[in-house]
Amino acid sequence: MLKIIVIVILIVLAVVAVLVLASMKPDVFRLERSTRIRAPAEKIFGLINDFHRWAVWSPWEKMDPALQRTFSGESSGKGAVYAWKGNKKVGEGRMEILESSASRIVIQLDFLAPFEAHNTAEFTLTPTAGETAVNWSMQGPTPFVGKIMHVFMNMDRMVGKDFEAGLANMKAQAEAP
Repeated sequence: MLKIIVIVILIVLAVVAVLVLASMKPDVFRLERSTRIRAPAEKIFGLINDFHRWAVWSPWEKMDPALQRTFSGESSGKGAVYAWKGNKKVGEGRMEILESSASRIVIQLDFLAPFEAHNTAEFTLTPTAGETAVNWSMQGPTPFVGKIMHVFMNMDRMVGKDFEAGLANMKAQAEAP
């Protein structure tokens, strides 16, 4: 009987510890990655501003060969919409370009599966001598369930590697002759 009481107390303490750690997590997450691309900003802008062109650089496009894509709204720029439905790796969601200028593209990013989340992605393009600095960020609210998940996994490490792969693919595409 004493063993059972000790086990129950340990389980309760572990749950309390996770809940306390989760409560200390921030209410909003943000992750970002940057690279420099030896290409004019206009060329890079075209790869981002037109969802039809994401297939050549987005890391998630290659994770599901049977990915179902739907394009609606404008063909590119503000009002362009891209929805997808795929396997467990890519899930299901929708993106819409909210702002589009030569130096900044803001996208509403809504995930529907495997979990629901509503985030904002932003690309900034800053021309410098002979190249363009590209910054890709994503931010959004972190509900308490998300905070509990963040106790066990690092969102920056998990999604950051995909951002790095996407920027590397974008760089290869933009720098190709």
